[in-house]
Amino acid sequence: MGLFEKFFGGGKKKVSREASETRGVHMPDLDIPVDEKFTIYFKKNGGKFIYCDGFSDVREALKNIVEENSWQNIPFFSMDKRLEDKFSKEAITFTDKPNKSAIFFTTCEHLVAQNGSILICSNQLRDSKLHDLPENFIVFATTSQLVNSIGEGLKKIKKKHQNSIPTNITTIKHFQAVEDKNDFLTYGSSSKNLYLILLEDL
Repeated sequence: MGLFEKFFGGGKKKVSREASETRGVHMPDLDIPVDEKFTIYFKKNGGKFIYCDGFSDVREALKNIVEENSWQNIPFFSMDKRLEDKFSKEAITFTDKPNKSAIFFTTCEHLVAQNGSILICSNQLRDSKLHDLPENFIVFATTSQLVNSIGEGLKKIKKKHQNSIPTNITTIKHFQAVEDKNDFLTYGSSSKNLYLILLEDL
């Protein structure tokens, strides 16, 4: 039984609203499984989460996102040829020009349970800055990319890319408009409307 299969009951149930709303930011969570912790904080950050236990679910999730937002005639901006090849049979088109799209379709390095953020780097962004990318993100990731902390994620990146450590490493944490522009905790961040399509691979 996979992490999210156990947590979501085979992917058919979502995390209860009670569970995510009653657990405060400062409540101890040392005994919470990494998958549950990520889900709670990711949703608190305003992210939209779709768990998939097979690639057919991924295809359906992508189709629903496109229909929900009326993105049928908008090409997806992508910088990942492998991702484009993987989804080449879907009813979407791609562009390599960010100003020609309202959607950035990407993978990520890791999903950080500590604060519900998405860890990305030059493998996904190249030299681009977050504020230069489209407002809407669709991130395709797998459950094996879950890590407990940013430090753990950075160690895994370093180990995986020993001979060529990627640059432009950053996290996306804010998935909705920041109301208080003077809040120092959000300084330098770039808010994105983000969908996470998460495929069970454990």
